[in-house]
Amino acid sequence: MLPGFLGTLFISFGGFGVGWFPLSANAQDWTIVNFLQTQTLGLALSRSFVVVGSALLLQAWLVVGSDALSGSIQRLRTLHITMTFWVIPLLIVPPLFSRDVYSYYMQGRLQLEGHNPYSSGVALVPGWFTSGVDPLWGEAKTPYGPIFLMIEKHVASLAGDSALLASYIFRVLAILGVVVIAICIPVLARHHGIRDVQAFWLGVMNPLVFMHFIAGAHNDALMVAFVCLALVLAIYRHWFLATIAGTLALGIKPVGIVVLPFVALIVAGTHAHWQQRIKYGTATALLSLLVLAGMSSVAGVGPFGWLSALSTTGSVHSWLSPTTVIGMVLSNIVQFAGLGHHDVVIIATIRAIGSSILACILVFLVVRPQGRSSMRGAALAFLALVICGPAVQPWYLLWSFPLLAATGLSQRHMRWMMIAIAVFTIHGVAYASATSDTFVEISDGVAMLLAGATLTLAALASTRERNLLIGGEITSGLAPVNVSQQQRAARMTMH
Repeated sequence: MLPGFLGTLFISFGGFGVGWFPLSANAQDWTIVNFLQTQTLGLALSRSFVVVGSALLLQAWLVVGSDALSGSIQRLRTLHITMTFWVIPLLIVPPLFSRDVYSYYMQGRLQLEGHNPYSSGVALVPGWFTSGVDPLWGEAKTPYGPIFLMIEKHVASLAGDSALLASYIFRVLAILGVVVIAICIPVLARHHGIRDVQAFWLGVMNPLVFMHFIAGAHNDALMVAFVCLALVLAIYRHWFLATIAGTLALGIKPVGIVVLPFVALIVAGTHAHWQQRIKYGTATALLSLLVLAGMSSVAGVGPFGWLSALSTTGSVHSWLSPTTVIGMVLSNIVQFAGLGHHDVVIIATIRAIGSSILACILVFLVVRPQGRSSMRGAALAFLALVICGPAVQPWYLLWSFPLLAATGLSQRHMRWMMIAIAVFTIHGVAYASATSDTFVEISDGVAMLLAGATLTLAALASTRERNLLIGGEITSGLAPVNVSQQQRAARMTMH
């Protein structure tokens, strides 16, 4: 418990130097922040504390994982207490690893001034830049659902002119989302014959949750919470409430729509005929549309305005997106060959191909669910959305990772997930220099190389990390191990 607590405590201290304070907060008037952000020694200490703290957090998580996988930790309560202590230091840190939370606030201010975020950017609001919004998103339309727009509006009204206060309110909401996820994942795991302790450790307690759902206060925490809640309600055959919860996920971020067809499959039953599945699918779609239209009307925005804003996040070229990487590499080859600059067309074409592949995968997972649980299908659908989508952020992995952990993983797949978590944790640390305008910036590509090199050294230096990340008898995977667990897993499998 102590190493992880020290890790988040170090991250919190360093965050006052490399985290995001809006200019309007005049944070540099505070002695400690002024020292950490303007003095050479302070900057070095800030960066060092974030790096060391993240390393301690990652190491502590892997140590807890070895105990959870080997059976040394039997009670879920042990992990609850440990995670709570790890969260406490992050409650006070300013937004870290991302400043999207300030965009949430200014979109709320935009609505208070009578504008529609689906048609206007926050640059219309005076003072938007000093409120901490990334200039990249100043003119961008919102990619969020109407329910989150209402949340933004109420938070902006409550926070008044304080963007910093708004960021802490959004963090509280994100933590509430994490609490819901923490409650739901063990329930889903037990229904799939997976030990709740192991699923909780891998899916909920991993460093990405601390970095991006808590320190970063991303609204994805709320979306994933409603996705998990919808699946739990569906398992208990509460179709109406499950559909409402799934629609709330969509109302936070439109990608939440992915869960709805799988809610219908779960409620229809594992032995349902196609007529029954179509019946529940149609009813789920109609109810969801009705709820979404009502929420959009209350929010005062068009019922389907978010559809035109879905391309917002894809307007940025990131080396984390496979389709974007392929497009960028091909465009560079074309340019090197002397065939001109066609990067926009080539990247758009590769992204379109990726979207087509994604559509095929989603259709296949829905119409051919046999041999897996419907919740497993939802997890794979969210994973495909990340891999084939036009834009990827590290926290997007958390759309699927908790669900994958709860539905079980082979030894190989679990190891790949742990490696992905470790790589993106280190990537977040390497890229964290970009969260301070006064420190050297590191590109996505360089950050990923540094992450890979650091992870390799760590895996070779520590026995426990080597066993978990490379191989050992304790990495047997997440799977039903006795007859009772196997029977529960079989009851969730579609026929």
